[in-house]
Amino acid sequence: MGGFLVWYSLSDISVETLGTYFKKAKYSWIFLGLFFGVLSHLSRAYRWLFVLEPMGYKPKFLNSVMAVLIGYLVNFAVPRAGEVSRAGVMTNYEKIPFEKGFGTIVAERIADLIMMFLVIIVALFIEFDFIYNLVFKNFDPLKLAIALTLLIIGFIVFTKYVKKASSGFLLKIKNFFTGLLEGVTSIFRMKKKWAFIFHTVFIWVMYVCMFWATIPAIEGLEVPFGGILIGFIAGGLSIAATNGGIGLYPIAVAGAFALFKVSAEPATAFGWIMWTTQTAMMVVFGGLSFLFLPIYNRIK
Repeated sequence: MGGFLVWYSLSDISVETLGTYFKKAKYSWIFLGLFFGVLSHLSRAYRWLFVLEPMGYKPKFLNSVMAVLIGYLVNFAVPRAGEVSRAGVMTNYEKIPFEKGFGTIVAERIADLIMMFLVIIVALFIEFDFIYNLVFKNFDPLKLAIALTLLIIGFIVFTKYVKKASSGFLLKIKNFFTGLLEGVTSIFRMKKKWAFIFHTVFIWVMYVCMFWATIPAIEGLEVPFGGILIGFIAGGLSIAATNGGIGLYPIAVAGAFALFKVSAEPATAFGWIMWTTQTAMMVVFGGLSFLFLPIYNRIK
């Protein structure tokens, strides 16, 4: 799938032309974007400590940083598996039960989802017509209502049987979800709620700044603020849909920019430069974290 998306993305720009854009790119802006990205990852690792604290766990900050970076690296191989590996790292090196650590990550993702909705709302006010055509005209209330009804019924039946479990596989499921629930609800027991909120906002501001700062790296690429937000949203959704957005990220960003009359060639080049530099950063930092993690903890 990724190979097909790469091929499709390159149909708008030749490899030679794309190489020229990479050579002529203003790397001072690209490095500024990478700097914002690094700040967001460090902030995410620090924010995680606030959610773990109510359960009595105080992991080392450096272990949290490396767990986050390894999680991003794993996501390139298997979508959303990074959260599992991130919790697994803390289980191995900080003795935090997996289900509790994973529960805190779910709580963090809920906070991140709220921030994504806030970004969409801001974009909605700035570019209402585009968001309306993209989302609401393709919205089928009946199908959604049926799906939600079936999901709720299934959840009620499943919960009923699990609660009664006293042995066997269902008891393991019960214990897992009990720990998971404790991790999720830890967000409400934090002593440093305002610090958590600050870091959550800071992480997403850095995400947008990372996207914004890379645009001037492409000579002649001019995108209004509304287009930057829509391009950011499209790129973010593409990363969630595929392995780190491979192939799809440039397509999504170029498609968003096309709504603002931006030429396909520089828009696609921007998407590839943005994706390549961010991916390279995550591969390098994630790989170094994978190697250094056992060494650091052996020394400690």
